[in-house]
Amino acid sequence: MTTSDKPQMKNRIEEASSSMSPEQESAIRILANELHRVNEAVANCVQNGLSVELQRVKRVHSDEGYWGDMIVPIIVKQR
Repeated sequence: MTTSDKPQMKNRIEEASSSMSPEQESAIRILANELHRVNEAVANCVQNGLSVELQRVKRVHSDEGYWGDMIVPIIVKQR
């Protein structure tokens, strides 16, 4: 991401968050916290001699047309 991309990204995030319901904001906070834990776990695997790729295995859909990617880790031991 270049420096010129950052203001655009910040504006999109602020715009999206200003139109979210409290339930949506809570769901995003939960996701952000869990992703932080996943990132820490990936870093821990890397520090212990593993390569990790997160791969989409399916996409979940709602009746209203929303979707989300479901992922699994692909692990490669290198030592």
